[in-house]
Amino acid sequence: MIRFNVPPYTGRELDYIKKAVENQKICGDGEFTKKCNEWIENKTGTAKALLTTSCTHATEMAAILCDIKPGDEIIMPSYTFVSTADAFVLRGAKAVFVDIRPDTMNMDENLIEAAVTEKTKAIVPVHYAGVSCEMDKIMEIAAKYDLKVVEDAAQGIMSEYKGKALGTFGDYGCFSFHETKNFSMGEGGALLIRDEENIERAEIIREKGTNRAKYYRGQIDKYTWIDAGSSYLPSEMNAAYLFAQLELANEITAERMKTWNMYYDAVEDLEEAGKIERPFIPSDCKHNAHMFYLKCRDIEERSAFIKHLGENGILAVFHYIPLHTAPAGKVFGRFNGEDVYTTKESERLVRLPLYYGLKEEEVDYIIDKVREFYHA
Repeated sequence: MIRFNVPPYTGRELDYIKKAVENQKICGDGEFTKKCNEWIENKTGTAKALLTTSCTHATEMAAILCDIKPGDEIIMPSYTFVSTADAFVLRGAKAVFVDIRPDTMNMDENLIEAAVTEKTKAIVPVHYAGVSCEMDKIMEIAAKYDLKVVEDAAQGIMSEYKGKALGTFGDYGCFSFHETKNFSMGEGGALLIRDEENIERAEIIREKGTNRAKYYRGQIDKYTWIDAGSSYLPSEMNAAYLFAQLELANEITAERMKTWNMYYDAVEDLEEAGKIERPFIPSDCKHNAHMFYLKCRDIEERSAFIKHLGENGILAVFHYIPLHTAPAGKVFGRFNGEDVYTTKESERLVRLPLYYGLKEEEVDYIIDKVREFYHA
């Protein structure tokens, strides 16, 4: 069976974990946590990066930093993982869903302004498949209505919009290092902070509401409870695992891109024949080969396609069930406007195996079985 995903592994992870243990510092913010933070800062140009226990927790921190309160509204797509909404729902906010663009599966930037009300406090774009939303338009709307922007860039590390790293446009950006992502620490994430004036409060929130970060830097002689917060620091052993991959980020990305391009080129004629649709990458976007998907004609064809691949030893999967159709989505959110594309396009999309270490002959075999299904 060709698995859908295999967590990345470079061979250095266990050595680094052993070093973390030998350092006798296995809780958060040790040597490897700092190295990961610095790597992200250098790679993206953000003012500050803070490794977290998950992208969910990074988004929760962003919601706290944005001072989201009960009764507030945030604008976001329905086609995303539940964590995007949960972070704000936990603060008492309502998720206002807008339709997606069928080409990129991202929130339609032209529908955001119509969803703005006097209760709106933030826009939360999700960069699906590591392909950027139209950030110029989103930032323009945010400025017009004095709204915060929190980028869900869970899938977006190493991706860019007009030459600038995803996660660095909004007030805050959130990365994921879950085992399904391009780089992994098992469970983990990072919060990117654009403006220096927000760094100190972010550090406090991340350290259970204390100013312990300043204490460790020698800026104060004792630390105390300053603000509401929680424990968002990952284990140093998880950070050590991640850093082994960040060191080889270019190599991992290049290999993923090679696989992505093999798929993309191999099914060009199927798209031209109207049998499938391939991912669309706008000219302003540089993506990271996070995933490769096809769009079938409809949900029935997709089910048959997934079954065909499974019978041939290939695990392919569909993706999100739109949040506005979920039981909690009906309680904690509302769809603004008409669902023209969100449900329809979500029912057509199927993801093919793509991971660091997937062999070229395996990719060729998958392509052969895709073409076999479409009699090509």
